[in-house]
Amino acid sequence: MREAKRALRERILRARDALSAEIRAEASAAVAKTLAARPDFIAARVVLLTLPFGSEWDTQLLLASALERGKTAAVPRVDLEKRMLDVHAVCDLAREVAPGYRGIPEPSADCPLVPLASIEWVLVPGVAFDVRGHRIGYGGGYYDRLLPALPRSAARVAGAFELQMVDEVPTAPHDFALDAIVTEARTIAPVRSPR
Repeated sequence: MREAKRALRERILRARDALSAEIRAEASAAVAKTLAARPDFIAARVVLLTLPFGSEWDTQLLLASALERGKTAAVPRVDLEKRMLDVHAVCDLAREVAPGYRGIPEPSADCPLVPLASIEWVLVPGVAFDVRGHRIGYGGGYYDRLLPALPRSAARVAGAFELQMVDEVPTAPHDFALDAIVTEARTIAPVRSPR
């Protein structure tokens, strides 16, 4: 399974990297608009978001929407010692965010910690997704360890470019489905598996 995930990850990353800046910007705007209009996002007071890295869609658009609506916007920061993610509140991207682990944008350690129990909505990153709601990430396992620590009621939603959708993501018995995946072309709402 590890080799199948690696090959799929490499194939999708090559395709995503090949997108033009114009297509990436247009698709990012569509994904962010759809996510921001979701009732579960609108209702959430504390949201856990990611910041864009490499050729990912521009999640800063959704973060800006969250801040405009007065939400607490939490962003992950890698704790290498624990091999876990800490989540910090971010209010100002220009002053509070800098490249961190592997060059991924992270909040400053000075930003206030956000209790995991308070998170009501999660933007789950990934490289590839399928219509059953399964995903593969970048291979570090950080979100695989974080997601079970979040409240069961927190919506787990991904944003992605349509080209990141595949027929089937290799999964293990402990993997669970996301609540939704939003691309520039559609919203996929798989049946939620028990957590």
